[in-house]
Order: sequence, then structure tokens, then C-alpha cells
Amino acid sequence: DFVVVDPTGEEPLSGMVANIEQAEEGVVMCLDETRHGLEDGQFVTFSEVQGMTELNDCEPRKVKVIGPYTFSIGDTRGLSAYTRGGLFKQVKMPVVLNFKSFKSALEEPEYFYSDFSKFDRPAQLHVGFQALHAFAAANNGRMPRPGNDDDATEVIRLANQINDAWSQKTELDDKLLKQLAYQATGDLSPMVAVFGGLVAQEVLKACTGKFSPINNFMYFDALECLPIGFEPKEADLAPVGSRYDGQIAVFGREFQEKLSNYREFLVGSGAIGCEMLKNWAMMGIASGENGVIHVTDMDTIEKSNLNRQFLFRPADVGKLKSDTAAEAVAKMNPDIAGKIVTHQDRVGLETEVVYNDEFYESIDGVTNALDNVVARKYMDQRCVFYRKPLLESGTLGTKGNTQVVIPHLTESYSASQDPAEKQIPICTLKNFPHAIEHTIQWARDLFEGLFTQPAESVNAYLSTPDYIDKAFATVGDSVKIETLNKIRSFLVTDKPMAFADCVAWARKNFEELYNNAPQQLLFNFPADAVTSSGQPFWSPPKRVPTAVTFDPASDLHIDFIMAAANLHAFNYGLKGSRDRDQIKQLAAAVTVPKFVPKSGVKIQ
Repeated sequence: DFVVVDPTGEEPLSGMVANIEQAEEGVVMCLDETRHGLEDGQFVTFSEVQGMTELNDCEPRKVKVIGPYTFSIGDTRGLSAYTRGGLFKQVKMPVVLNFKSFKSALEEPEYFYSDFSKFDRPAQLHVGFQALHAFAAANNGRMPRPGNDDDATEVIRLANQINDAWSQKTELDDKLLKQLAYQATGDLSPMVAVFGGLVAQEVLKACTGKFSPINNFMYFDALECLPIGFEPKEADLAPVGSRYDGQIAVFGREFQEKLSNYREFLVGSGAIGCEMLKNWAMMGIASGENGVIHVTDMDTIEKSNLNRQFLFRPADVGKLKSDTAAEAVAKMNPDIAGKIVTHQDRVGLETEVVYNDEFYESIDGVTNALDNVVARKYMDQRCVFYRKPLLESGTLGTKGNTQVVIPHLTESYSASQDPAEKQIPICTLKNFPHAIEHTIQWARDLFEGLFTQPAESVNAYLSTPDYIDKAFATVGDSVKIETLNKIRSFLVTDKPMAFADCVAWARKNFEELYNNAPQQLLFNFPADAVTSSGQPFWSPPKRVPTAVTFDPASDLHIDFIMAAANLHAFNYGLKGSRDRDQIKQLAAAVTVPKFVPKSGVKIQ
């Protein structure tokens, strides 16, 4: 038995509840038709449910999906009637997996399908690989020779013999088995990298119990990489005594010659760029007389890069990525020494004098190893304009994607795009947040409003003679007044002269943000307020706010005061302090006006 503590590795799903039925199969309905994302057999628990309070912090309940917005949680007839509110949260439950012995699994295999367009391949390859092992056992460990028809015929015979004796007899394709025999001595660096990554992940799964292991046979083939109508002679695939013989055994000498004289442009030499360069070095790309690899990356190596950008070492911190990566792969394969041209230029309009017509006409293809969409789209446009093939890829944690763009054959990268991110309404951010994303965005906006925008406005006002005319030419009076009041506040009325003034400023902001603002909201809309239709105003997704009273003994409160005061001091060039006792004393000594609710304040 093997216990998987977290089958997916994803963050637990959560959502707001609109209704829960009292029934044998109690159905939970999500708020505002928000998809719950749950699957059958997963478990959830609840919090903040009103009425059916027995569900709050209950033992995890098994989910049965009814639809994208509803799911059932079993018998709820013995619980109190649901009133309103509530949150559900997925609970990751351990999963116990059972594995067969290798002998049993060989006879009764289950397959992991990496490509559903090749649904019939795994069973055939399961037989084919057994035939290869049988061939090697009968020939003193020798695998079939590349392109040798006699050896391939023997492998096909052995495969049919094994298949006839198998309880799960499958239909065999002689052409597939022939290719398997032809390529048995092949050794392709990219294919090795794929399986190396898979094995490494399986080891981590075994050590941590996180993510579901591959609980079956995985056969991976990429025969589509072979040229259409590819029928080489045995002599074309025979070894020539070079480090590329494993590649020649699959693609032939002519293909290897093309690779050696290929001219490629790699944009970025970070995590993906390092992997690309390593693979190319092992493949012998640009190792010929006319070959060249251009690589550009304007970044220098940081310590945080070392955990995933494997061409770099601690001694390389501070060096340019493109130069260091080129040196590292040249040591792996001396054949490409002097064949890599490094650049430190950002790709964009400003560098088209560098990457001009002559440059693009001199290369055969482009590979993106970028970390932002703007640069990806720019390179896509360049490749479309110059009719160059593009290999696009990206990663996010353990996930990844690739896209191959071929002129006149496939769509370009920019032809499709992700849906626009859903914008959060201002009123939700300021007054009615109900998700962690809302509070994060609110905090980011607050940071900009307190520590970035005022300083920029003040500096522009002081350094630009006609600032008023330029800045306010196209804005309304309310924006003009707000901006000028901020400038006066930061330059005159609230300008700090010492760090103690910064602490006082932070303490007053704490009071305004976490005490006065919630109290004003509750003054406008009391906790028991109802709408014109008689429904409670504070119904989901709205959540009743709670005013926070400043407590010098609270580490969280002092953390805010210390961070805000030090940032404010930095804006003015004052010396900050991280002495918590000093900051506690200064904050406790600040006199804060008592909150008085304002009438006529509109809450949108």
C-alpha cells in the first residue's frame, strides 16, 4: 500500500454557499452561479453557516457532484434548517493506492495515456518492448541494428509469439514494431530529458506522498517527429563513431548534418533557456561549420535562480545569464565552443536596430524562453513577419505548455489568447470584500496610494515647471483637488521631521483603515439592515465588517505600524527603526481622535 496525502498538489477549493437543502442527499448551491470545481469523491467542510450550524467545522463530508454549481453532501435531514451564509472548503483526504507485483502487472497491465490520439499504441508497445528484451536475451545483450530488416523481422516474430501466448491479446501493427526495432539503439537527448523529469517527479512523490504516482505502464512515443515518407537505408542509420550516433540511429546522417549547421535564436536563458541550451548541446545543434546559436538575456544571475536554472552555480551569482549559460554548455559539448553568440539586449522596438532584417534573414528559427506575454507577442510578430518557425513554451510550478508555430501551416502564438482577467469592482474592494484575492488587491492599491503615488506626484510637482498645466489638462476638478491636497499634505501639513512623526502617521492610518472605515460602513448599513425587498442587507457575498481596536500588545498591529512608519520614513529620507519596544511606546502615546460617524456619506 502507498498513501498519497495530497493527490493533486493544488490549493484546496473553496467557495460561498447560497443554500443547503434538508434532504437525504442534501444539495449545496453555490453563490452567484460560481463553479465549485469539485469532483466526485472529494471531501468538504463548512464554516460561517447560519441556521444549519452543525455543519460548521464538521467532519469532512463526501461530495457527489450534481452540476457545475451544485453538489450533495449526504443526509442533512437531522440538521437544523439552513438560514443563510456559509463557506465550503475542500479537505484533502489521504488516498491509499495498491500496486500489483511486476509479474502480475506485466500480464494484466493498465496504461497511462499521454496522447489519446494514439489510444492503440500502449498495448502494442507493451508487447513490443518485451519482444526487444527477448531479442537481446537471444543475442548476448545486443539490440536490433538501426535500419536492419532481418533484426526487425525477428522482433516482429517474437512480438507475435508473445502476443499469441498473452491472455489480453492485442492487434499488432508491423510498421510500428518495425520502427521500434529500427530505433532500439537510438538515444535522443530531449526524450531522455522527458523521462528523466518523470522519474525525478516519481521519486519526489514517493518521498513526500504529494501528487498521485503513475500507477500503471507509461509508453511514450513521438513517431510524428520522423519526416513524412522517411525510409532511410541501413547505411544512413549506421554509427559513424561520433557522440551523435544515438541520434543518427533514429534520424540518419543527413538530418544530423542539417542540425549541425542550424542557426537558431534563443530569447531568454533562464529555466527554460537552460534546458534548451543543454538539449541543443547534446544534440549537436550548431556544431557544424555554418551553425550558430544566438542567445539573449539582459538579466544577471540571482541566488534564487539556482534551484531551477541548473547551468548556474553559486559562484556565478551576479554574472550575466547568457554568457554563463553559453560557457556551461560549451563545456558539456566542446563541438559548439565558439558557436554561441551571446547578447544582453531586450527584444522590442528599441532593439530593432540590433535584431534587424539582416539578423532575421540569417537565422533558421526562433525559440522563446520568456517570462512575460508582451515579449512573447512581440517575438511572435517578428516571426510572422520574417516567416520563421517559432517554438513557444512556458511553465507554472509543475505545469507547462508548448506551442510549435510553423509558417503557412499553424496558427501563430498571438492568434489566440487567454480570457481577460475578471476585474474586481471598486466597491467590492473598498467596502464588500469576500475573497482573499479582494483583500490582496486592496492592500496593493493601498500601498500604491500611501507610498508610491504621493511621492511621484510631489517629485513631479517640484521638478516640472508647468506640472499643473500638464498633469491636470484632461482630468476633472475632483481629481485636481485630491491630487493637490495630497501634495500639500506630503509637503506641508503632514510632513514628518523625525521617525516619531512617521509612527504617529502610521498609527492614525491604522485607526482610519481598520476602525473608522468599518464603523462608518456599519453606521450606513447596520448589521441588521434590510433591503427594500425585506432581505438582510448583509447577505452573501457581503460580510459584516468588524472594527479593530488598536492594541500595542498585538504583534500584528505593531507589525503594521512598524512597516508603515519605516516606509514613510524612507519616502522622506529619514532614518527608520525596527526597535519594537520603541515603536510600541511611540504608537501608544499617539492621541487619536474619537470616531464620529459622518452623515450623508455615500457607500457605492
